[in-house]
Parts: sequence; C-alpha cells; structure tokens
Amino acid sequence: MLRYVALRLLYMVPVLLVLSFVLFAFLRALPGGPAIALLGERATERDLEVLEQRFGLDRPVHEQYFGYMRNLARGDLGVSIRTRRPVREELLDRFPATVELSIGAILVAVLVGVPLGFAAAKRYQGAIDQSSLVASLIGISFPVFFLALLLKYVFAVRLGWLPTIGRIDVRMLTAEHPTGFYLLDGIVTRDWDAFVSAAKHLVLPAIALGTIPLAIITRITRGATLDVVSEDYVRTARAKGLVSSVVNRRHILRNAMLPVVTIVGLQVGLLLTGAILTETVFSWPGMGSWILEAIRFRDYAVLQGGILFFVLVVVLVNLLVDISYAFLNPRIRYR
Repeated sequence: MLRYVALRLLYMVPVLLVLSFVLFAFLRALPGGPAIALLGERATERDLEVLEQRFGLDRPVHEQYFGYMRNLARGDLGVSIRTRRPVREELLDRFPATVELSIGAILVAVLVGVPLGFAAAKRYQGAIDQSSLVASLIGISFPVFFLALLLKYVFAVRLGWLPTIGRIDVRMLTAEHPTGFYLLDGIVTRDWDAFVSAAKHLVLPAIALGTIPLAIITRITRGATLDVVSEDYVRTARAKGLVSSVVNRRHILRNAMLPVVTIVGLQVGLLLTGAILTETVFSWPGMGSWILEAIRFRDYAVLQGGILFFVLVVVLVNLLVDISYAFLNPRIRYR
C-alpha cells in the first residue's frame, strides 16, 4: 500500500508540470492582457509599458514560465496584479470558504443520494423507484444558478427562514476565526451563536451546489445496487439465514459503494468549478468568486495559482478514492 501511494505521488509531479505549462501558455495566448484590463482602453502606451515591466509581462513567455516555476518551487505563487497581495495569502483566505461549501454540498449529496438510491433499488419499479428517477432527472437538468436563485426566493425572501448572502451574520464579523473554517471555528472558540449563524448561511449554497451530485449519486447507487442484488454471494448469504439488515449492510451496500465512491471523487472537481456560480449568487467569499474576479482582470498570477491548486486537490482526492477501494472490497490489494 505504501509503495502504491508513493508511486502515485511521484506520478503527480509530471502531471502537474505538464498542466502548469499548458495553463501558462493558454493564459498568455488570450487576447488582451492585465495591463489593459486594469488601466482601461484609453491608457497610454507608456502606462502599459510601465505596468508590464513592473510585473515582468514584457519578457518572453518561456522566461516568464521558468521564473514562475522557480518561485513556485519555493512556495511563492506570485503577486496579484489587481490587489498587490501575495497569491498565497489570498488563497489561504479563500480556500477554507470553498472547502466548507464543497464539504457541505457533498454531504447533502451522499447522505440523501445513497439512501434514496438504495431504497429505489430495493423497491424496483415501485413508487419510490419511479419518483427517484424523475427527481434525479430534474436535479440534473436544473442549472445551478437558477436553482440557487429559486432557493433564495423561497426560503429567504418568501419564508424568511435563511440568509441569502455571505458566510456569517454581519453582526458577528468580529468573531474569532483561527482556522478560517467558520463552523469549526465556532466549535473551537465555543462561540455557538457564530456556529449557528455560519450553519444557516451554509444551508442554501450547499443544497444548490449539491443538487446535481445528489442526482448523479442517486442514479449510480440505484444501478450498482441492482447489479449486486443478483450476485451469487448475496443469494448465498440469504440462504444461510442471515437477517436482511446484515445482508443489506455487509453484502449489498458495501459492494455497491465502489462505483459510488468513484463518482464522489470525480464530483469534487465539478464542485470546485461549479462553486463559481454558487458563490457568485450567494456572495460567498470563496475561491470561485476569486477566480471569476481574476478572469475579469486577466490576473495571471491568481489564475495560475488558483487553477493549479484546484488540480492538486482533484488529484489528491482521486488518490484517496483509489486507496478507499481496498477498505470497501477486501479482494482489492495494492502491490
């Protein structure tokens, strides 16, 4: 197992290098540039030259790339052209918000999708099965931004149950946030008012972002469960007289979880990118809105650092998914 993990970590190096080069070249090939985005179309040639010289944008692309990689090896992601702050500091400020939102979304998807898909498979062609299929199709078809606006209108505007923007109530902005994860901070500091406020602010964005993964996980769980139910070892377990709950837990659900875990790992990348729309609608100060602002101002350092960080997270999550296979299925062993 350790050898397998070490090899996978080693394979990540060339993957990240290739992706960093492709991303760097693609960003520099886009029309316009940060100088024009910041100074406007009426800026003089002299102003544009000064700004490009200041940030090294007047050098050849290959020199910019090698300089960026040298700084990256030291943990330096560069400086934002728009805010003049180190990208590393901004990433550390924004990352906890997106992680908190993504975890909330995936919990909604898994805690609802897996039981619903399993129940639909156990009642094949029944009312629950048909209802889950219709609901999952609707969930996949709904655009994230439209669902987010609909949730805001129903639960915030009409019912007044939940807040619509931000991560916490403005009256609690002075609360302590040692980790940047507001829910965890509320527990650590025992500030339960801040914890409740952060939880309320998280509900609607998490539901909006988790709806599409929920629909996908429901359908995958249903299909995987239907495949496993007809296996010989399930019939053997029932013939031995094992109670239904044991058969469902040990023999059906555990084996059906392999494709579900794979889908969950793949959904992490979609959650990170889909968070851009969700964070924009709910004014959530995470990496999605940060990347969107960087695209608007052609902030190369932020785009390069932010997207590479997304890639790193997705690769690590998929590594964890591969490792989890050995725990879900004892027949799988890594050499």
